[in-house]
Amino acid sequence: MRIHSISTGHVRVHTSQVRGRGTGLARRLNVLRDTQWTPPLPIHAWAIEHPEGLILVDTGEVHEASDPRHFPAHPYFRRALRFDLPERDEIDQQLLRLALSAEQVRWVVLTHLHTDHAGGLRHFPTAEIVVAADELAAARGLSGRLRGYLPQMWPRWLAPRTITFRGDPVGSFPASHPLTEAGDVVLVPTPGHTHGHLSVLVRRPGRPTVLLAGDASYTQQLMLEGAVDGVAIDERAAHDTLLRLQRLTRADPTVYLPAHDPDSADRYRLEQTVPA
Repeated sequence: MRIHSISTGHVRVHTSQVRGRGTGLARRLNVLRDTQWTPPLPIHAWAIEHPEGLILVDTGEVHEASDPRHFPAHPYFRRALRFDLPERDEIDQQLLRLALSAEQVRWVVLTHLHTDHAGGLRHFPTAEIVVAADELAAARGLSGRLRGYLPQMWPRWLAPRTITFRGDPVGSFPASHPLTEAGDVVLVPTPGHTHGHLSVLVRRPGRPTVLLAGDASYTQQLMLEGAVDGVAIDERAAHDTLLRLQRLTRADPTVYLPAHDPDSADRYRLEQTVPA
């Protein structure tokens, strides 16, 4: 089993999105009011070459997102989000450079349905799209748009397989969902950033576990500090998720890889595990 780190361009957000300030509605308003920007952050996706088929975790964004006019007239997209994504860095082109292809992908697992993780879905009409049932329910329709999703931009053919977590406990997580028959790629619920956010555990005999964490935190350090981001839909659930991740990654050697951590690719390459 081989895992490839892929960065589909970069995104800049306000600093109060990465580390939230305040509580409740004020927390999210602070993201809009903020005038300080992060440096360009990677938009990671992960390709897993598995004996049961090629697995893609998240799809990144598409190059049109570099133009703010691509998005609806929503204050967050107009005021607090900046993409830099040339067409050559879209996920389909990145796979080709790895001698893989979009048509080979068996499963696309979405940690959540925010556009920087699901924007590239259009490249995978033949894959099985896997998403948490709670996430799809939260993202649909007008209520989804008000929460910051863009269901109107999903491919018309999208009919994902939705999952609920009824499998065995994994570490500090009370339930899980095995993706592969071998049980070596397992989905765990990590809600908070969104209602149905999930993360992907990849178990490799004799090597550290890899945890593909999406936006459960923006960096490993923020996870270790228990720092909830500024756009989390459920602060209490997000804090609980961070505590579970702390316990899980400290109990077993784990390489922790959030989607926007500038150090994720190097940590994976060097197999640097979370400090005990």
